[in-house]
Amino acid sequence: MATSERSDALVDKYLEHVRVERRLAARTVELYAIHLGTLTEKAAAANLPLEQVQTAHVRRWMAQLHSAGRESRGIALVLSCWRSFYRWLGNEGLVGSNPVQDVHAPKADRPLPKALAVDDAVRLAEHRDPDADPWTEARDRAVVELLYGCGLRVSELVGLDVQASPTARGWVDLASGEAQVLGKGNKRRSVPVGAKAAEALQAWLAVRSGCPALPAALQRDPAGAAALFIGRTGTRWTAQAVWKQLRQRSLKAGMAAPVHPHMLRHSFASHLLQSSSDLRAVQELLGHANITTTQVYTRLDFQHLAKAYDAAHPRAKAKEDK
Repeated sequence: MATSERSDALVDKYLEHVRVERRLAARTVELYAIHLGTLTEKAAAANLPLEQVQTAHVRRWMAQLHSAGRESRGIALVLSCWRSFYRWLGNEGLVGSNPVQDVHAPKADRPLPKALAVDDAVRLAEHRDPDADPWTEARDRAVVELLYGCGLRVSELVGLDVQASPTARGWVDLASGEAQVLGKGNKRRSVPVGAKAAEALQAWLAVRSGCPALPAALQRDPAGAAALFIGRTGTRWTAQAVWKQLRQRSLKAGMAAPVHPHMLRHSFASHLLQSSSDLRAVQELLGHANITTTQVYTRLDFQHLAKAYDAAHPRAKAKEDK
């Protein structure tokens, strides 16, 4: 039997195995057939029977897929298919080792967090909704100011209580201008509360007690009613409710795309780095355990610098003119 015919026969037998014995979905079997077709083509081009493929061959073929523009996730799926195929060949006694076992896809670039431009963040913070009642407007303004002005996670925001207590997860001390929050890993940290956020919080606290359902909520759920941010039921606002309300508010403010709470946290970090370049300070303010988590914002900062360069530097303009 010719090499190509034997390779095709092995692939067909394997596909029958995953379809009948492993009962994989029809679409998965189709993808396996495509990926193994790529393998047989590359092995044939190298004049190799599939049983004689070595790790060096697999690495070279992966490099070719990567240079041709295949994304890391796609390469990982191809490798997973090939690895499974050679595992089966080993179980059949046709190969002595799996040439794909120690081959991994190129590490995917970590996507940059989405941050607002400074002007957009300020516009959202200063937005006034003429259709909202004063109670809702005061609450939503305070939420935006704390998320953007303090870089809080939404879970930290909704965990805040009106005042400090032994059971409080977090609170805002307006006298000292600090918020005490409970972050990931049950780690507490203090973050400064700026003048705008403090002003918005004072306005919210002035109307918060006007919630009609608050007295009943205090009897029914004292811990929930002690929350800094409450809904119409008089109990603690949920993270999902914050997401929904912020989305609606951002669209009313004329944002190009809906804004979510973590986007304001990203904006806080990015804008702070643009102004101060103090990575360690930003790490502490965000409550990151590892500075490598914070370093992603340096990439956002570089993008900001690159745009400024392209817009203003005469040599950048000269390059564009060419």
